Amino acid sequence: MRAVLHPDPRIVDVPPDHYEVAADDVLFTALLDATLAVCLYDAVEEHGALLHLRFIARGSSPGDVTDRTLASDLLLLDRCVESFREAMERGIDVQGRIAACVEPGEPARLAAAAVLALIGEYLSDAGVSVVSREIEYGVARKLRFRPSMGQLGLEPA
Repeated sequence: MRAVLHPDPRIVDVPPDHYEVAADDVLFTALLDATLAVCLYDAVEEHGALLHLRFIARGSSPGDVTDRTLASDLLLLDRCVESFREAMERGIDVQGRIAACVEPGEPARLAAAAVLALIGEYLSDAGVSVVSREIEYGVARKLRFRPSMGQLGLEPA
């Protein structure tokens, strides 16, 4: 049975360090403030997922992002992707969009770049085509993601 596209979908707010998967028409929201969102959807089916992660910049180099932090981020990403794939019937054309709001300053920018590169490599290995990346620096944004339409928008928080 196919999900029905509604003009006003159910709204699901996703807090940091959590993910949500939906098999019907929803509007995922998240406040991006020193955080990133990995948005997954299938261009054929209406399934979607949103993973919301914090950037944790410690010290003055990208190497200061701890292995434990990166490992927990990858574990959440892996769980999100697996849950997303389990919800889909076929998974014909899985695509991803990444959006982030990074704190001002070089240490935060370098730490964010390291995390984003790692996530990009994971998604590529998992067969997810990343079709867009929207990175904001220093300004919190409200993310709105409607997987059934493949639409992602950022607006002032």
